[in-house]
Amino acid sequence: MAEWTWPAEPLIAAARGGDVDSLTALVSGSHPNVRRFAYSLCASPEDAEDAAQEALIILYRRIGMLRASGALASWMFRIVRNECLRRTRLMPRERAPLPDSAVMSAEDEVLQRLEAARVARAIAALPEDQRRVLIMRDIQGYSGRMAADALGLSTAAMKSRLHRARAALQDSLLGAPGGNDEDH
Repeated sequence: MAEWTWPAEPLIAAARGGDVDSLTALVSGSHPNVRRFAYSLCASPEDAEDAAQEALIILYRRIGMLRASGALASWMFRIVRNECLRRTRLMPRERAPLPDSAVMSAEDEVLQRLEAARVARAIAALPEDQRRVLIMRDIQGYSGRMAADALGLSTAAMKSRLHRARAALQDSLLGAPGGNDEDH
């Protein structure tokens, strides 16, 4: 697999300073990295393309807000990750409506949303390496091999991280010490 590099710091600095040609080159030069990261996190190729485009639009509009040239990669990855997560949260609402016999009461719907928010908080509290593998395998449905490849891990290392992530999530949700919100 080819290794892409981020644009050089002088180009980033010129773009941050408002140079339009540098900004255009920066967006073009960042695209392969942003796209590759989006494909590793988003649920579908369509979502990945949309997330990558959104991230590049944000880069174009807000490059002046970037504090340090060396922070470009982490800034872009955070934007892509947030966009992929946003799209994942919207997915259940886009599914076909339930048949009339399966319509939830307002109370059931509120309880379901509260539980979903609790699960989302527990996932967000996981260490990043565990959170990424859990999202790819259990939320986005990547195969083990695909998730391992996207994360640059061996299958064994990916399985180990996934096991630790699932165990930590289960402990958090079942009220292990420090994980039960009702006692606070």
